[in-house]
Amino acid sequence: MFTGLIQALGTMKPLGGDSWQITCVSQSSVVIMQDLAYGDSVAVDGVCLTVEEVLKDGFIATASPETLRRTTLGSEQTHQRYVNLEASLRVGSKLGGHFVMGHVDGIGRLLGAEQTASSWEMTFTASEAIARYIVPKGSIAVNGISLTVAAYEPELSQFTVAVIPLTYAETNLRYLVPGSLVNLEGDILGKYVEKFLYPAKTNHKAVDEVSLDAITPAFLTEHGYL
Repeated sequence: MFTGLIQALGTMKPLGGDSWQITCVSQSSVVIMQDLAYGDSVAVDGVCLTVEEVLKDGFIATASPETLRRTTLGSEQTHQRYVNLEASLRVGSKLGGHFVMGHVDGIGRLLGAEQTASSWEMTFTASEAIARYIVPKGSIAVNGISLTVAAYEPELSQFTVAVIPLTYAETNLRYLVPGSLVNLEGDILGKYVEKFLYPAKTNHKAVDEVSLDAITPAFLTEHGYL
């Protein structure tokens, strides 16, 4: 589990087969490397990978063909630019972003970025697999970065986020150009709400949907939510 607060930038190089070498390149890489160990999880552009070998300035991990197919890690674009890195959340650590699982829901595309007086406004496409978890002022992970949805236009299948200058400067968002692909992960809270309200859609069996009218304080107390 991660927070969506990027700790360092790195590069990603194929070693043959499913193995990849991730090298930390930013000055803040000490945050990643200080206690990195075999078996640890690191989010690479929002994709949870397992450390199989620790190097002096990075690590080696396996990215399966399925992972490469479902994320941007397999694209030439990723091999030519920096990737965002975040070590897994430790018990007791500060949670400054939102809960990010490192399980990418789909790939989006940057439509445009505009600098304003106080931020960058970036607009991305989102497929239905991700769009159903997008709500204005809600959270979404873009390349592993915890961002707040500023606007959502379902009819256009796109959303806009406002990126503060610090986040823009310290992540790979600043290297994106219109058309660049990004990894998207919807808020895990929205997924659990969907499963609770519509179990038939998530359990793949005929189960009556829970009526919104039935969700009362007594109902929530009975099921452990209050």
